[in-house]
Amino acid sequence: MASTPSRLVVLSLLCAGLFLVCLTLQSPMIASSSRGTQVIRRLVRPMIPAMMPRSSPIGSRGGLRAFCDAVGSKDKPERRKRVLSGVQPTGTIHLGNYLGAIKQWVDNQDKYENFFCVVDLHAITVPHVPKELKESIIKTAGLYIACGIDPSKSKIFVQSHVSAHAELTWLLNCATPLNWLERMIQFKEKARKQGDSVSVALLDYPVLMASDILLYQADLVPVGEDQRQHLELTRDIARRFNDQYCKGNQAKKLRLDGAARIMSLDDGTNKMSKSAPSDLSRINLLDTADQIREKIKKCKTDSIKGIEYDNPDRPEATNLLNIYSQATGAPVEDLLNEVESKSWGEFKPLVADALVEQLKPIREKYNEVTKDPEILAGVLEDGAAAANEVASTTHLWAKEAMGFIPPGKVRETLVAPTKKKEKVA
Repeated sequence: MASTPSRLVVLSLLCAGLFLVCLTLQSPMIASSSRGTQVIRRLVRPMIPAMMPRSSPIGSRGGLRAFCDAVGSKDKPERRKRVLSGVQPTGTIHLGNYLGAIKQWVDNQDKYENFFCVVDLHAITVPHVPKELKESIIKTAGLYIACGIDPSKSKIFVQSHVSAHAELTWLLNCATPLNWLERMIQFKEKARKQGDSVSVALLDYPVLMASDILLYQADLVPVGEDQRQHLELTRDIARRFNDQYCKGNQAKKLRLDGAARIMSLDDGTNKMSKSAPSDLSRINLLDTADQIREKIKKCKTDSIKGIEYDNPDRPEATNLLNIYSQATGAPVEDLLNEVESKSWGEFKPLVADALVEQLKPIREKYNEVTKDPEILAGVLEDGAAAANEVASTTHLWAKEAMGFIPPGKVRETLVAPTKKKEKVA
């Protein structure tokens, strides 16, 4: 029988060997391989929802974490929570886009890792003019910076500059039942308006949105109330993909926190929109001071004396108070004490003046940014490079899960069956 010291030596050698095996199994090279370790990457990484500020008119308690994480991910250094959001380059960015979304991005950009894109692929789901689209893409990106998004803190890029968005959409299409898309309320409403001219792209819009979210493994996805159903569909698509191709993962239930929206100036029951026929229905961020005052002066009101808040019979009063509150930074309750006895003729100039002061720096910054093409071009190129780095990794994970052969792994795939046969023999 071996002596006690000898047994200790043998035991030490065994422990060292096991330690080396564990290190090998957790190495990035082995973890990314589908052979040997039988690693099945998961499409959905359950997201831990985090609350966006309640003051946000479109605050969200949820986004989704995406795709297949490698074995050993728990050993990776923690990263800051990631935010993904964007605005379509259709028309001009207006007050609702700014107060409801972009201002919140600016206020919170120090807290998160941020990816803000100009979602031009979404913009072509309806008929458009190519020349106007090009102009709107540049204008939207310029306004992001003018509104206060700092390229040194946040990645700004154009959606179509990252090809993984379109490619992953096709992969997700193959896992998404048609009847899920046909149930989408927005598609039904727009299809009724467009009739026979409605495009397949409009039907597929929510899958592209799911691709946007999942590519960046976003922890927070600030969206409007009208996008709630699409965000919930993203969860369902991700879970279905995972069930089909990446066994063993369960997506956590998506939770959202709704809040007020900035409504149209000519109808307090409808959201302020870039697609509304009348330009008087919205305040565009690049409107002049005279245009802003004229629009507020002409906005819809009622014949009731005094200003009220949250009265369902007076949506225009609630909307203007919300706008006034956002423009001044003061709580609605405090402002209501100040203006509740005023007439519309007295209240409207206060709102207009506050908006003029709030939007003036944005117009000035926009003119400065767009004066030198190199500034904006550099920001978008850097943003696209950073976005591609994250998105291409996620895209590759999804392709491998579905059985595709990555360009650099053809030889490896051809050799694998031969080695298996040799092992059996």
